[in-house]
Amino acid sequence: MSNATASSHRTTRGRPQLFTSYAQETAIFNTRVKRNWVLVGILVMIVLPFFMQRDMVALITTVFIFAIGGIGLNLLTGYAGQVSLGQAFFLGVGAYTAAVLGGESRSGVIGLGWDMAIWLPLAGLVPALIALVLAPLAMRVRGLYLAILTLGLVFIGEHIFKEAKPITGGAGVGRAPADPVFLGFDLFANQTILGYRIDRFTIFYLACFVIFVVMAFAAKNFARSRFGRSFAAVRDRDIAAEVMGVSLLRTKTLAFVISSFYAGIAGALLSIVIGRISPETWNIFLSIDFLAVIFIGGLATISGSIMGAIFVVLLPKLVNALTPLIPGFGGVGEGGILNVFELQSIIFGLLIILFLILEPRGLYGLWLRLRNYFKAWPFSY
Repeated sequence: MSNATASSHRTTRGRPQLFTSYAQETAIFNTRVKRNWVLVGILVMIVLPFFMQRDMVALITTVFIFAIGGIGLNLLTGYAGQVSLGQAFFLGVGAYTAAVLGGESRSGVIGLGWDMAIWLPLAGLVPALIALVLAPLAMRVRGLYLAILTLGLVFIGEHIFKEAKPITGGAGVGRAPADPVFLGFDLFANQTILGYRIDRFTIFYLACFVIFVVMAFAAKNFARSRFGRSFAAVRDRDIAAEVMGVSLLRTKTLAFVISSFYAGIAGALLSIVIGRISPETWNIFLSIDFLAVIFIGGLATISGSIMGAIFVVLLPKLVNALTPLIPGFGGVGEGGILNVFELQSIIFGLLIILFLILEPRGLYGLWLRLRNYFKAWPFSY
């Protein structure tokens, strides 16, 4: 090791925020602290389900799935600046693609019974192909017009899902989801591994966690690539980006396709957690939930999507636990001025407004402020 290299290495170790190259600054783990905390977090999440009740394991599994869908929407809205209200449509397409390819044929619905190694990638590819076909039309508009156009997809999709009974089972009836059998290993059945009996909820939890980690790191790598930089350029100044040689149509189409792929994967996994899927599931309210994930968690940040998913999934359980303690509010199936679902919708709406006005970077922005405060303490600058 040369003297210059050794000196640079010592300086970096002593000053972890000092970056000597662009590649070093944009690395996923650009500090040792980040790498260590991520490793600790992964180990904690692997061990956690063995110490939780079934309902909490299922709830955290839903967090992973919402985080996958939220990351996809954040790539489109946060990184590329294209507002979409059509996430529920692509979630539904992914869910029914998985159900047809991986489910059983019964009660008048189609099921091919394929392995999860086949139907899970296809559950993402089919919505991505639909997005590729729709992209030339959707990308001609932007802003509010794009939001209204993608909102139309949700209503059209909901009507198609209700009428396509051989695929969806029809309105009010629904169908069973795909069977999560990966290379002959049933991920939704109790298993005995090395003499230990593992609950089926824990098995599926670990499977969803692995998928979530892989897709989160893939999105993080994509965001720091030249394609991610082109997304940011189109989001910030699309005309200037086009002048510099960035193709607006290609960039927006790529963002739309990748976002739909993530939504399809999330929809396929979410359908297994739900247990029985019906056309009414994939509605505008589900799209609003995913918008809340990225706006509350933080735009243009993968970590913010994860924070938003945790908040959006766990908030209803918290609200349901607190409403009996508040006079005039009713829980599930109870009377009162507002029930838990109405109160949840009001809280979501207020939080989106507050974060957009006071902290556009959401929970991730609050975390940055808190971290920087303690890093600079006792100084106020």
